[in-house]
Amino acid sequence: MKDCLFCDIIDGSVKSYTLFEDDVIKVILDAFPNDTGHTLILPKKHFKDLDDIDIDVLKHIMEEAKVVKKVLERKLNPSSIILINNTGDAQKIKHFHLHLIPKYNGSKKMSLDEVYNLLKVEF
Repeated sequence: MKDCLFCDIIDGSVKSYTLFEDDVIKVILDAFPNDTGHTLILPKKHFKDLDDIDIDVLKHIMEEAKVVKKVLERKLNPSSIILINNTGDAQKIKHFHLHLIPKYNGSKKMSLDEVYNLLKVEF
């Protein structure tokens, strides 16, 4: 889709910290993380939001979210992980995406490069 940052990331015209991809999704680190290890799962096909997304793609995203969650838990040891999907005005980029945001007791400060190098070996 024209003028969609996530479509540009998916086609490679914008660089990203890609952890995993297959024919349906791309898993990346959020460039502006809410916390260390903040990860996004993007469908490769452009879907505007939850109302628009194909149910089989949504199912695949949720199956992969379970895998990503386990990796985040194993490698970053958060106290919890929040899954978020925004719609409407809360959705900054109008391309469906699922956030996995680790939360910690205290602070866990790591650069994107450090997090990427730690997590990439797991995928």
